[in-house]
Amino acid sequence: MTTSIERSRTAPLLEDAIGTDAAALLLRLALGVMFIAHGATKVLVWGLPGTAAFFASIGLPGWLAWPITALELIGGVLLIAGIGVRWLALILAIELFAASVPHWSHGWMFSAPGGGWEYPIFMAVSALALALLGGGRYCLKRTRTP
Repeated sequence: MTTSIERSRTAPLLEDAIGTDAAALLLRLALGVMFIAHGATKVLVWGLPGTAAFFASIGLPGWLAWPITALELIGGVLLIAGIGVRWLALILAIELFAASVPHWSHGWMFSAPGGGWEYPIFMAVSALALALLGGGRYCLKRTRTP
């Protein structure tokens, strides 16, 4: 039988675990949807040839449009499902940090002409936080710490 003192000491641990798992789930869902939306935009709005032309215009090889789009689409689905979350979030964070580079000269706000670096950096930090946090208990497959 546990006393009220013992219960009060263990309750915050249980609440923290539930809160952490819920936070990881929300972060996974938000990032997953965002990555799917960005990958879908590259396919459905600009088209992969248009995305390749944009990449070439900023000095990147145009062929990167295909693997980057696949990474965003597949990565988004895997984040939502909770498969390989830590490693995947780390890879996506690196992709987002790289994606912010063309925006540095446009300033902070993403609403600036050409888009600022605020949004991609915020999303990169969010993905990095998810890599450190892990996917939580509501995952199809958990991964070890990177």
